[in-house]
Amino acid sequence: MELQPNKKLYFASDFHLGVPTYEASREREDKIVSWLTSIQSDAQVIYLVGDIFDVWFEYKRAIPKYFTRFFGKIAELTDSGIEVFLFTGNHDMWMFDYLEKELGVKILREGIEFEANGKSFLVAHGDGLGPGDRGYKFIKAVFRNKMCQWLFARFHPNFGLGLANFFSRKSRKHSVNDDNFLGEDKEWLMTYSKEKLQEKHVDYFIYGHRHHVVEFPLTENSTYFNLGEWISQNNYLVFDGEKCELKKFEV
Repeated sequence: MELQPNKKLYFASDFHLGVPTYEASREREDKIVSWLTSIQSDAQVIYLVGDIFDVWFEYKRAIPKYFTRFFGKIAELTDSGIEVFLFTGNHDMWMFDYLEKELGVKILREGIEFEANGKSFLVAHGDGLGPGDRGYKFIKAVFRNKMCQWLFARFHPNFGLGLANFFSRKSRKHSVNDDNFLGEDKEWLMTYSKEKLQEKHVDYFIYGHRHHVVEFPLTENSTYFNLGEWISQNNYLVFDGEKCELKKFEV
């Protein structure tokens, strides 16, 4: 990929739209839409790196309520020619084809590697990568199973989405203290990145999932980034064709 003159790549993650309350989510949604508007003039590609929704499941003829302003903005961006990639995360992995058809986004269910202006990137939500967390890896495999998805779809949407919201909130309460940066030797995504560097050089590793904002040099020429979340932080990453820079959106 070569960036067009004065164009940039943008990365953001973990909006968790839908929690903790309708009012708080709406306020955050408005902030996200304002951020997308602010980058609209110079964005060539926007990568939304997972957990955009706190809960998402597409029934054949029903989807979760709300998020109308966010959807409208994304459709406006793609209609104008801006590419938008939407990664599935551990909270919203049950995306199928609705958002691709209606909004023109490209759904990514795994991490991707690409080059832009001579720089190499590895971008992934980050859930299930690296050593450890075997319990979650098992659950993720179950959730991705086509038969399990079919069985869940047999639930009425009111019950199914209510059940998913219940477990999502329970999971967050259980892991509320797990979002702090644990240090280079204990962060599984850093371990994963270092293992990838043994295979080939990557200039920028970019992840979400961990809810902390981190810029960490793995080597002289390779940098690890975590994008944080938008419940309280409002951070994003921008690549201007030469370097990546973490920024904070201020309304």
